[in-house]
Amino acid sequence: MPRITPETIADDSAFIARLTEIRQDIHRHPETAFEEVRTSDIVAAFLQALGMEVHRGLGGTGVVGTLKGRKPGQKVIGLRADMDALFIAETTGKPYASQVPGKMHACGHDGHTTMLLGAAEKLAQDPDFAGTVQFIFQPAEEGLGGARVMIEDGLFDLFPCDEVYGVHNDPKQPLGQVKTRPGPFMSAGDTWEVIFEGTGGHGAMPHNATDPTIPAAQFIASLATIISRKVPANDGAIVSVGHIAAGDYNSPNIIPAKVTVRGTARSYRPEVRDTLEQMIGALARGAATPYDIIATLIYTRRYPPLINTAREVDLAVRAASATVGAHRVQPEAERVGGSEDFSFMLEKVPGAYVMIGNGDGPDAAFVHTPKFDFNDALIPIGVAYWMNVVAESLG
Repeated sequence: MPRITPETIADDSAFIARLTEIRQDIHRHPETAFEEVRTSDIVAAFLQALGMEVHRGLGGTGVVGTLKGRKPGQKVIGLRADMDALFIAETTGKPYASQVPGKMHACGHDGHTTMLLGAAEKLAQDPDFAGTVQFIFQPAEEGLGGARVMIEDGLFDLFPCDEVYGVHNDPKQPLGQVKTRPGPFMSAGDTWEVIFEGTGGHGAMPHNATDPTIPAAQFIASLATIISRKVPANDGAIVSVGHIAAGDYNSPNIIPAKVTVRGTARSYRPEVRDTLEQMIGALARGAATPYDIIATLIYTRRYPPLINTAREVDLAVRAASATVGAHRVQPEAERVGGSEDFSFMLEKVPGAYVMIGNGDGPDAAFVHTPKFDFNDALIPIGVAYWMNVVAESLG
């Protein structure tokens, strides 16, 4: 199976124009987690028109298209794209801007979906490979774990895969520049909440009260010691406070009965993740006990760390190098502090996740902001990358 360049894909101007129209149409009609009905209809109809066997309903709105190569082979690989949008009001001013108030494709999932559809079409036209490709279109990446739900609904039972691959755009990287790394690449993303409960009381008579503000303050100040004293120096981890709530603004003379502190915890290894949860609870209880305050920890494990497997990273690097040139590929990139639910798939199947530059420059609007827009110039690059992954794995 020959290697494909973006120039080869872009030379088919009618094909690129059609994909761009699809991308911009999906952008006009954003659908948030588990509500991607219109988007999944577009995806399923597209794959069915290519003659693929299409399965719907995993994760509610998930779609899987199956393409068998013309050469004999038992190997099966999965290629995954996410479909959902975010609850953000768009301010790009683009002619194809969101027509749904308060929702937009602010992370480029419209582009991810389009690139994989394009690769599906090209591969279906000439399935010159040995084995099977599962095209996985996933709902609800943004916070609700659509990958986990698809797996729980039987994704890898119905469609067993030997390898699985994922892609995300990166607007802070030059167009087409690819980065990845073996091992931990993106962090676990957990949410924690500590509730400090006392009696509260009159601000002028604190001796008659049990005051939860003191242990809450000591707890917040102590959080930094988790990273400096309990996490190995060569391991990355983050604990941040994002919300503090207590009392009433109009009652500064009242000691509140309850203080709530919420935040995020990020880590790259399961052992460090365990340490963060244990230590947040221990510090909260340790601060509360001397003041007769009850401290309750609620720790929610959302997305696990995204851990690429070395063999599949090597394959992805070869595919990326064939696509954009080895000089534009970073095979040992720095770890990323964000989280991604493709990590659930990598817990079940070996695979690799890469980020490809969206080419908007260092001053570009970042993902999850009202001015973000996927760069359509990335479409032929993404299509070529996916085709080269298939060539490297099944060629």
